[in-house]
Amino acid sequence: MSNEDRTPSTPETVNPPSASNGADAPDGVKPPREPRRPESETETAPAEPVEMTGRQRLAAGLWPPRVTRAQLVVALLLFGLGLGLAIQVRSTSDDGALRGARQEDLVRILDELDDRSQRLEDEKTRLDAQRRELENSSDQAEEARKQTQERERQLGVLAGTVAAEGPGITFTVEDPLTAVEPDKLLDTIQELRAAGAEAIQVNDVRVVADSYFSGEAGAVQVDGRKISAPYRFQVIGKPQDLEPALNIPGGIVQTLEKEQATATVTRSEKIVVDALRPAERPDYARSSPR
Repeated sequence: MSNEDRTPSTPETVNPPSASNGADAPDGVKPPREPRRPESETETAPAEPVEMTGRQRLAAGLWPPRVTRAQLVVALLLFGLGLGLAIQVRSTSDDGALRGARQEDLVRILDELDDRSQRLEDEKTRLDAQRRELENSSDQAEEARKQTQERERQLGVLAGTVAAEGPGITFTVEDPLTAVEPDKLLDTIQELRAAGAEAIQVNDVRVVADSYFSGEAGAVQVDGRKISAPYRFQVIGKPQDLEPALNIPGGIVQTLEKEQATATVTRSEKIVVDALRPAERPDYARSSPR
């Protein structure tokens, strides 16, 4: 065969591999890479906020609690007010011991409370005056000495070792039937002390804190000394307080009248209590520097 008879073969066109199908690429040939997208495009879009219900919003607003100083002060004040009201309601709701008392007893108790309150106010005023004198005195030692002497005199009056005089009353009990028992006379002493009596003398016997009545009707004894009717009480104190204390309804005057005795009260601007008691030295008690 000659060269002219040879027909040159036409080369076949080879199609380039598809960029979209890498599986069709011949072996050993890598498909072209896709262009890289920007990171902003590949990021996930933010999730939309979830709407909360009314109960959830209420719970979020209440917890955790947000307490200011002003709210804390108001809460403490309200707590104190509530506690005070509760105590007051409880105290007023309790049954009082005086619920079943008679009207006469309530009047007498009220008068005695008023008198004691007034005496306490007077004592407070006197002590305040003494304190001011001690503070303002240029010679406090001399002032203290004077007050010591005055206190000694007052204690002597209470102990019955010195005589005393001042305004007061004379209370006389006539006992024609000798029916007055010693306890009735002791009740008289208690009423006078509750009304503010400062010095008491029965007949010729000085009555002090440890005095006692014994015996029987018609043969009454005070501290072991016999006294006889008429029983005459000389009392130093405020007459405006002493006389009503004896004449109140259901008081000692009405009690003695039930025993067929006669009781009279006489006010006086000067009562002398001159019956004395010997000063007794205590067996065990000693003065203390404090």
